[in-house]
Amino acid sequence: MEVTAKQRAQQAKKVTFLAIWVDGAIGLVKVITGLLVNSAALIADGIHSLSDLLTNFFVLAANHYGNQGPDSDHPYGHGRIETLATLFMGGVLILVALGIVFASAQRFFSGTSIPEPGIWAITIALISLLLKEVLFHITMRVARRIHSKLLEANAWHSRSDSLSTLVVLIALIGAEFGYGWLDTVAAVIVGLMVGKIGLNLILDSSKELVDTALPEKTQKAMCQLARAVPGVLGVHDLRTRQSAGRTMVDFHLVVSPRISISEGHEIGNEVSRRLRKQFSKITDLTFHIDPEDDEGRGDPSLQPGLPLRPKIEALLKERWQALSLWNDIQDIDLHYLNGGVILVIHLDENTGFNSDETLRLLKSQINDINWIKNIELIHHAK
Repeated sequence: MEVTAKQRAQQAKKVTFLAIWVDGAIGLVKVITGLLVNSAALIADGIHSLSDLLTNFFVLAANHYGNQGPDSDHPYGHGRIETLATLFMGGVLILVALGIVFASAQRFFSGTSIPEPGIWAITIALISLLLKEVLFHITMRVARRIHSKLLEANAWHSRSDSLSTLVVLIALIGAEFGYGWLDTVAAVIVGLMVGKIGLNLILDSSKELVDTALPEKTQKAMCQLARAVPGVLGVHDLRTRQSAGRTMVDFHLVVSPRISISEGHEIGNEVSRRLRKQFSKITDLTFHIDPEDDEGRGDPSLQPGLPLRPKIEALLKERWQALSLWNDIQDIDLHYLNGGVILVIHLDENTGFNSDETLRLLKSQINDINWIKNIELIHHAK
């Protein structure tokens, strides 16, 4: 079932508030216990948990503003707010990581003695690990359901905290048996893990900011799905980009040049329906209908154009008005193909002219106009 923007915001807000309570409680307990037992690893792990608390508040703010609908200033919505928040989160985590590594290295080289942590410190680390692992699974399930990269990043942040706590737990057990140096090593490892998470967040969000396309495999699947729609003769110029878990797509569809505009448009609508059904993250989709395959020819708007109907009708009137069949012309269709114009002339079926003779007569009056590629006749009853 498709999740609405309002439901998306509500679910993200609910799970983030849960994370705030968990991260705040276990972060404070870790830091206080670490200070009491003089464990650098436990203090570092506590800071990691409190950094989760900080990022949770960023997630709340980004979720609130990022899920607002399009407006006159932001016609594609506010999803990039989530992307910017994710980028900021990554920077904060890297700074936290540098602080943890520096403090731990300084303590190691100063030769500070590390006492046995005691059973309480070990117990707190174990409980923290279990709580953060549960929080990771809850957050990730919601993130995938509502297609939120920011919330998914926050879930992995929780997973990094549980993994770092596992390292700390091993170090605490080692220190309990006299291997105090493990505490400092564990603190450095935790710092590096936090830094890696921050770097990954920065790299992922940067890809969105520079409009990195979807994987090539996904783009090929989109083209194959479009080509399977009846009436589609080709697909080209497929372009994709992402914003906070949402996907935006635009492409060109080649259809038969002689079908009506409305039929071509409906073929495009059907392609859009199938793409949205198959790729649920698509929120913005634009298609362009082409009467011929112009792939590789560049942007037509940057090339010399052909005359439009008012100029063509004025020209034909000037050349044909003196002909006796001029008043028998009911309508003129224009087909812009192969770099020129094909004229389809609708005539009264009661005209006394033979079709071949009529064509020769009409062509003889405009044979100096090289952009008129051909003339076709269709007879109608009045």
